[in-house]
Amino acid sequence: MNNLPIPAPEALAHSQSLRAALVDEISAAGGWLSFGRFMEQLLYAPGLGYYTAGARKFGAAGDFITAPEMTGLFGQALARQVGQIMALSQAVILEVGAGSGRLAADLLLALEAADALPERYYILDLSADLRQRQQETIAAAVPHLLDRVAWLDRLPEQFSGVVVANELLDAMPAHIVAWRDEGIFERGVGLNEAGGFTWNERPAGGALLAAAEEIGTQCSLPPGFESEISLAARAWAAEWGHRLVKGALLLIDYGFPRREFYHQQRGRGTLMCHYRHHAHPDPFYLPGLQDVTVHVDFTAIIAAAHASGLDLLGYTSQGQFLLNCGILDRLAEIPQATPAYIRAAGAVGKLLMPHEMGELFKVIAIGRDVDETLLGFASGDQSHRL
Repeated sequence: MNNLPIPAPEALAHSQSLRAALVDEISAAGGWLSFGRFMEQLLYAPGLGYYTAGARKFGAAGDFITAPEMTGLFGQALARQVGQIMALSQAVILEVGAGSGRLAADLLLALEAADALPERYYILDLSADLRQRQQETIAAAVPHLLDRVAWLDRLPEQFSGVVVANELLDAMPAHIVAWRDEGIFERGVGLNEAGGFTWNERPAGGALLAAAEEIGTQCSLPPGFESEISLAARAWAAEWGHRLVKGALLLIDYGFPRREFYHQQRGRGTLMCHYRHHAHPDPFYLPGLQDVTVHVDFTAIIAAAHASGLDLLGYTSQGQFLLNCGILDRLAEIPQATPAYIRAAGAVGKLLMPHEMGELFKVIAIGRDVDETLLGFASGDQSHRL
């Protein structure tokens, strides 16, 4: 990790505090902690986790740049799909994990221009730091619409409208499983003689073992294959079967259908860490200062949602979805050969091109009582691949 930026002293002290808390938890648990729990603490430990402590995560000054940070055209295109679903259900939006608030601001601006504003725009975010930043972003961009925005502490008991989640599922804790000659093992975190984190394995059990057995049967995995299973993401998708009355979830994230996720060429899984715009695979590095993510098994997401009574409304690549929603029309409205156009065209290229974000990122729509074909999936729908 010698090539990664060195954290400031106060950031390093923060990381050491989380590390000490994790060491204590591992010791109290008998020397072994599931990676799912370890990842949960890395990201969400109160006051110490990556998403719950005050630090700049998004944009040029952060650790990574999300699509809304790249260009407002992303939100403008997405607004067309959001507007259609609101017209078919209720004029309410819930954004889960709203990041800097940039997407909320862009959606509100675009929906106002289309005379399709939501009655309420709810945001659910666990980070007090991010909530403050979201309020500042929205207040600066659309001050006259701030009174339509409200922050929630938990999912609503009942909801009709549109749920938007951009890069949410990849940040949900995931277990790591290894398919060995002797059976299926769960990978966890222990402590070595020097007190550092180390990988340890024990036989998998319960729901995790059942999920791993199903995946191993479907995908014919060879011994030695290691990968992630996010029981948390499955549970989150299933929960909406009890809460969504009418409308749809629009989930945007990087991932694959199951047979691609658990492909033999991906034999060490998809775990990735992001620190100051550097990507690397070591989740033990600087706890609390780096994002830790896994790709999404979209087959698992729709299977869990469908089992709880929801329907698959569409699944396609981000590039195809944005094209269907008219992102190139929005780009064409910017005067060509201007700095604004050049910046926007570069960003749109990254969002659309298969070798950039266009193919790796997917969009899935899951809903209830929505009978119309959704705009974003009108062409190039890939639901059959799930």
